[in-house]
Amino acid sequence: MFGFRGGESTDTVARKKSYMKDAQQKWPFLTNFDCSTIKTEGQLGSMVKTRSGITDEQAKLDVGAWMQGKRF
Repeated sequence: MFGFRGGESTDTVARKKSYMKDAQQKWPFLTNFDCSTIKTEGQLGSMVKTRSGITDEQAKLDVGAWMQGKRF
């Protein structure tokens, strides 16, 4: 999701970096390493759930709302 696969355009890299910073502002417990290991929306939701102590349903709603309009 936030990680770089190599061969990506500078626009794609800049967009992913921007999304990562935005996610870290929303969820300050996300480290750069955490973000580099998250590959899917489900993994982000699981980390948000675990670290913030909210329900699975609420984490899915929060992550889904945050992802609106973003393309990874």
